[in-house]
Amino acid sequence: MVRPPALEGQPDPLRLRRTVGIVATLNLGYFFVEFLVALVARSVALLADSVDFLEDTAINVMIFVALGWPLVRRAAVGKLMAVVLLGPAVVAGWQVVQRLSAPEPPLVVPLLVASVGAIVVNGTSAWLLSRVRNQGGSLGRAAFLSARNDVLVNLSIIAMAMITVWTGSGWPDLILGCFIIALGMRAAAEVWQVSEEERLAAKALAGEDLD
Repeated sequence: MVRPPALEGQPDPLRLRRTVGIVATLNLGYFFVEFLVALVARSVALLADSVDFLEDTAINVMIFVALGWPLVRRAAVGKLMAVVLLGPAVVAGWQVVQRLSAPEPPLVVPLLVASVGAIVVNGTSAWLLSRVRNQGGSLGRAAFLSARNDVLVNLSIIAMAMITVWTGSGWPDLILGCFIIALGMRAAAEVWQVSEEERLAAKALAGEDLD
């Protein structure tokens, strides 16, 4: 049976589900690569970014499962994902606190190689998700925001590596960790806001009073 194409401007659940399935697979595979490189390179920023790949996997798997649920349940999942988006920020923050007393510069070569690979994976994911980010409400938005932020982080890691070569200091790595925290918190706030809008929309459709 041939599935009719979605009307222009209308959600296409099967397309979104297929897209997030591909993105989840890409992120899970690269998580193991970057996590091992982060340990070798001793980089706080790269470690936080590797955890972010695992977070992206979880987000896209949750979208795959929750897509097609009623609006009110999707809003609840969206809020849960807003909390999940804070995961890398928490990891980076903990590492920053641990290393404040004696910042250690990371190994630049493995850091650069891993960052270039991450840009390829995240850039592909962001491109795929940009085509469906307006489908699925807060679910699609959460996935796109996370992939978009990852590309910015990877570019920042490369810039940080160059600064580290120049200064020989571990401070750029810690400063970038703080940048990752800020990105995670902003994305979480945006997803939470969209989820709240969906919750209110669901209440309105049900004829309930808005609070």
